[in-house]
Amino acid sequence: MTEPLGRFSAVRTIGRGLEEAPVLRQGLGVTWMLAAVGACGRVVVPVLLQQAIDKGIVRDEGVRVGFVTVLALIGSVALVISGIAQRQAIVRLGSRSEQALYHLRSRLISHIHRLSLADHNEERRGALVARVTSDIETLAQFFQWGGLAWLLNGPLMLLVAGVMLAYDWVLAVVAFAIAAPLALVLRVVQRRLVVAYERARERNGEMMSAITEVVAGSETIRAYEAGDIYGTRAAEAIDDRATAQIKAGILGALLFPSGELFSVLTVSGVILVGVARGPASGLTAGAMIGFMFLTYRFLEPIAEFTEVLDQTQTAVAGLRRVLGVLDLPTGPPHTDQPVPLPAGMLDVEVRGVTFAYPSRGVTTSLDEAVLRNVDVAIPAGQQVAMVGATGSGKTTLGRLIARFADPTVGELYLGGVPLQCVANDELRERLVVVSQEPFMFDDSIAANVGFAKPGTSLDQIDDVVKRLELDDWIGGLSDGLMTRVGERGESLSAGERQLVALLRAGVADPDVLVLDEATSSVDALTEVRISRALNRLAEGRTTIAIAHRLSTAARADRVLVLDEGKLVEDGTHADLVQAGGTYARLYDAWMVATTVHEAAIE
Repeated sequence: MTEPLGRFSAVRTIGRGLEEAPVLRQGLGVTWMLAAVGACGRVVVPVLLQQAIDKGIVRDEGVRVGFVTVLALIGSVALVISGIAQRQAIVRLGSRSEQALYHLRSRLISHIHRLSLADHNEERRGALVARVTSDIETLAQFFQWGGLAWLLNGPLMLLVAGVMLAYDWVLAVVAFAIAAPLALVLRVVQRRLVVAYERARERNGEMMSAITEVVAGSETIRAYEAGDIYGTRAAEAIDDRATAQIKAGILGALLFPSGELFSVLTVSGVILVGVARGPASGLTAGAMIGFMFLTYRFLEPIAEFTEVLDQTQTAVAGLRRVLGVLDLPTGPPHTDQPVPLPAGMLDVEVRGVTFAYPSRGVTTSLDEAVLRNVDVAIPAGQQVAMVGATGSGKTTLGRLIARFADPTVGELYLGGVPLQCVANDELRERLVVVSQEPFMFDDSIAANVGFAKPGTSLDQIDDVVKRLELDDWIGGLSDGLMTRVGERGESLSAGERQLVALLRAGVADPDVLVLDEATSSVDALTEVRISRALNRLAEGRTTIAIAHRLSTAARADRVLVLDEGKLVEDGTHADLVQAGGTYARLYDAWMVATTVHEAAIE
């Protein structure tokens, strides 16, 4: 998946980050002012020290204890005020940064859920998880230390530089000139760090994807003794990530000693020039000592910035990848002027629909389109089965009817209203999709069913169970509706997960049901329960089944046959079998396969 911000500079990326997290900008000026007040306290001490030496120690009078005591009290008060101001600045930055990260993480999760299905297919889920988890966590760690360093040390360096120039501009220029090459060194290393940490973040995403595959597919891997193959692949991804991180760490390790080296050279140069100029320059002993302290104050943040810069580059790399995901266009856009759907059962109409996946090109030519000029009208309340060989386009047509994507050419209508003009919340309320592999949350059956309509009570769920004639199955479970399904429903069989999905659709009680039938086989009893529940669920609503088992098509009022993206046959099961066309061949092949399968079982 491309990330448009990859070519932007660190400054541009940070600017975009502030735009995406406006809460971080709120009161930023006040926070900086508090940080500047905190920096003043650290500058006051060298100034008071210079005054104590020059005016508190007099050759004839000795030490002026009273004067020095007053300076000490002033310094104490200044440090207390400075500490309070710094604490407030830290608290403000910490609270605002956590709020900003909360909103950024929430928006990222929401945006990922609104991406088109094509983007979800192209972007491995482990990498998307890395954007929400590790990259956001990198930003959190930056605000805990690196962000504080920029906030507190930035004003300090500016203030100290101004005081140094006021003390003695010659020595200040000497200090700046010796320390200046450090900025050039940091700039060179910074450019390499950008590339190194971008590569490290990419390798981290690849590692998470590989590990996710190994963990999620552990049962399949064990069944085929493929641990060596996929274990090696995961180990290579981990090694690549470690290598990239080590290379970035080596570059970062060059920064700290370079900062220390320039600190020593700068202080030594200031002392040599100060001593060479002597008292004739007007520089007193106290001023010289105070200037040395100021030089250390100026260099301390630089030495720390060499480490902070390392963390900053990591954070910018993570932020760039997060913003890259946010820059991806979402799926079908929401309408600004929604048209309400009519009450009651709804008909579905497909007019001249052609569709090509964006990843395969936006052209509508017959060579690349998945669906080609499909026209079909489904009256309200009719039960329709869509059949066809793998790749015929039946699943894609079901997704278009559910508006998971918009057609490249043509229009779809629901209840006489253009699908693009229907508000998304009303569409999801009136039309429900039962996916081929329904996702189960690690919770009870009741929780996995009830979320389809928030506020649904346990008694209402039980009524749906009875209406779909699944009370014998629920009653046979150890804890009934409160039986936990395990992670991704692993405690249930494939057929039982389908039953939960049908209960979920029953609770939602839509006017149009799009059922993407599961391809996995189930036992005879579960097959009977699924068929019975489907028949009850289809009553009083328009039902469109993407049928993989032709027994489903045989029970439907009408069968739509797709072949290579075209609607080639349309009629009842009996008529199409008698016609001897595409559907008849599919049905004959299915009957033979079913007979062979049943014979093998016996």
